[in-house]
Amino acid sequence: MSLHEVISHPGEHEKDIKTFDQHHDTLPNIPKATVEPGAQVKDVKNAELYAAIHESQIPRWSKRSIHLYFAVFVSFCCACANGYDGSLMTAVLAMPHFQNTFHSGTTGPKVSVIFSLYTVGAMVGAPFAAILSDKFGRRRAMVCGSIVIIAGMIIAATSKHVPQFVVARFVLGFGIAIMTVAAPAYSIEIAPPHWRGRCTGFYNCGWFGGSIPAAAVTYGCNNIDSNLSWQLPLIFQAFACLIVLIGVWFIPESPRYLMANGKEDEAVEFLVRYHGADDPNSKLVHLEIEEMKEGIRLDGIDKVWWDYRPLFLTHNGRWRMAQVIMIGVFGQFSGNGLGYFNTVIYENLGVTSVSKQLAYNLLNSVVSAIGALTAVSLTDIMNRRPVLIIGTLGCAVTLAINSGLSAKLDSQTQSGNVTQSVAQGALAAYFLFNVVNSFTYTPLQGVLPSEALDTNMRAKGLAVYGFVVNGMGFINQFCGPIALRNIGYKYIYIFVGWDVIEAILWYLFCVESQGRTIEQLEWVYSQPNPVKASLKVDKVVIESSGKVVEKVEA
Repeated sequence: MSLHEVISHPGEHEKDIKTFDQHHDTLPNIPKATVEPGAQVKDVKNAELYAAIHESQIPRWSKRSIHLYFAVFVSFCCACANGYDGSLMTAVLAMPHFQNTFHSGTTGPKVSVIFSLYTVGAMVGAPFAAILSDKFGRRRAMVCGSIVIIAGMIIAATSKHVPQFVVARFVLGFGIAIMTVAAPAYSIEIAPPHWRGRCTGFYNCGWFGGSIPAAAVTYGCNNIDSNLSWQLPLIFQAFACLIVLIGVWFIPESPRYLMANGKEDEAVEFLVRYHGADDPNSKLVHLEIEEMKEGIRLDGIDKVWWDYRPLFLTHNGRWRMAQVIMIGVFGQFSGNGLGYFNTVIYENLGVTSVSKQLAYNLLNSVVSAIGALTAVSLTDIMNRRPVLIIGTLGCAVTLAINSGLSAKLDSQTQSGNVTQSVAQGALAAYFLFNVVNSFTYTPLQGVLPSEALDTNMRAKGLAVYGFVVNGMGFINQFCGPIALRNIGYKYIYIFVGWDVIEAILWYLFCVESQGRTIEQLEWVYSQPNPVKASLKVDKVVIESSGKVVEKVEA
């Protein structure tokens, strides 16, 4: 008898399911004193999941796994489109031919409008993104987002006046909203539980997959003595979207989306193929299927496009949304929003050559990516809470060093006696901040909101997340140029104090989600104190052979 038969026809195999549940979903409890010599006792977040993973090995380089990596890569390209814009505009604004065409300047209200209409478009697009993702599936939503971004690119690249360019920014933001709701949901829903952090964290590192090429392209195109110097970088923004448009037809749909829409057989087939290495008797597959059947509703809020109430009117929903809103706000407002204006910051630190500013912009993207990718490689073994608490404090420290040295540099500039080492120290501190911030936030900006939301509320919750992220982006992009013009380096002081507050809030309210399945987090968020519940661990007995046999009584 296959898993497909058991799952698809529960009435016919009720006895088999009962036997399976006893064998796969529970481990016998034993007193600690009876643990046999040679066996080890290990603390784990969930005993059943640990046992299933331990005994259900997925070959890393099998045909199925490589196909799964490709599926994650397609979602990664969605984040690349977003990251490309992050480095694009700060560099394009510094180009002489762009300024000759639009006369925008590099700071001030006109720049604020050009930057912020991108985030306004994303905020407006967020609820539509949720509808597309829930009704038509994660893959089709990614296609729709790609088409909208390509349309926005055409409008931008053919612009000759600021109003047309601003409209293009709005359209681009609208398209990005669709992609960045569908893609992270897709990444987390297709990943095996023990690969979830790396798959979703890698998706969000697509920011650097876009920002580094953007910085390199703008650096190279700056040498072109025509409007192509800024038009070509805008055109290349569509490259990642073309990959998505082609690749999406060669990847499977999310099993959780399939389960939520009554396509149970297809969901089971996906899990057996990609999580069970084609073994229908895989313990991990059985565990995931049973939890999906229990936790995913066919009449959930994903079927009613306007209903966001469960996200805010229930204890469970409020705690979930607290995680989403905190990572949305803190991930954008920890000082990293300054990156939109890197060239201005470099000028404040004494780097006045446009060529050097663009080179530093590229270098900053590379070192930040190193920090982010290092974190991605560790995401499935590192607890979320300590990373967020300690990392955010690290952001405060590095920004404090940068702002202190910037103050010293400012006083030296006014006296006409500048010490080069002070400027270099301030620049190094700013680079170090970006490494710390990327390590702390870049992977978890994709992982944490997706983990915090169950399947039925994921698209809507990610739409709210996108709205919050872009709302904070609007503040960064609209207020940043004005603040940098009026108070210069002192603007950084705000983030030093705010990062300390963020670290305290993470300590008080961050729910630990590492080490559990998405469905198992339902129990955590339903507890009176989800933070305390998330820190609960099970003890399992591991025989000398490596087999997990029992759970030790507390």
